[in-house]
Amino acid sequence: MRAPCRIVAEFHQLMREVVKPGVTTLKLNHLAELHCKSHNVIPAFKGYGGFPFAICSSPNEVIVHGFATEKPLREGDIISIDFGVLCDGFYGDAAITLPVGEVSQEKQRLIKSTEASLYAGLRQIRPGAHLSDISAAVQQVAEGDGFSVVREFVGHGIGRELHEDPQIPNYGRPGTGPVLKQGMVLAIEPMINAGTRHVKILSDGWTAITKDRRPSAHFEHTVAVTDEGYEILTCV
Repeated sequence: MRAPCRIVAEFHQLMREVVKPGVTTLKLNHLAELHCKSHNVIPAFKGYGGFPFAICSSPNEVIVHGFATEKPLREGDIISIDFGVLCDGFYGDAAITLPVGEVSQEKQRLIKSTEASLYAGLRQIRPGAHLSDISAAVQQVAEGDGFSVVREFVGHGIGRELHEDPQIPNYGRPGTGPVLKQGMVLAIEPMINAGTRHVKILSDGWTAITKDRRPSAHFEHTVAVTDEGYEILTCV
């Protein structure tokens, strides 16, 4: 699974360079399509359950599954980009949240806390640990920073299918749930809100926004459980 995951990670590196005021999410989606063609891989999200784009592009109060549009990103926005590919029968999946130019202190804190919550969860991964150890660590960091954890959307197993068992909530008590074993591959993806955790789905049936319209951030890595801990596969 290193091949698809590396391709995903390289795309996110490109996004760090491209995301700036004035760019549209349709442009970002076009770059994702080109990236897939150049590597001879299939965009994992396009057509999945009817989703029409190669990326989920989710600005500001959009939590996840946002549609690409012609509306330019503006100074002070944040944008979450979720991207996956299918390569030789295996999937890779990751998400990042990026600032668009200079952003407010609250949005800076939200991005930092969400990424920190992801890595807190990853540090729990080792053979013999429980799945909920990841969940509890994510929740502790995010809520400790004064933010809230989205509960409607969760991480997941990943491999020959984009979404496999087990589901991995970003909240819970440690020491419960399945025991982790070497060779498992998991997509850990906290979605953290600046305000309340409550979610609203828009009329397109996909776009999930915060009910109070406060900003949300999203980070995700695909990781393998190794004999001693974990390996992040979606990194360059």
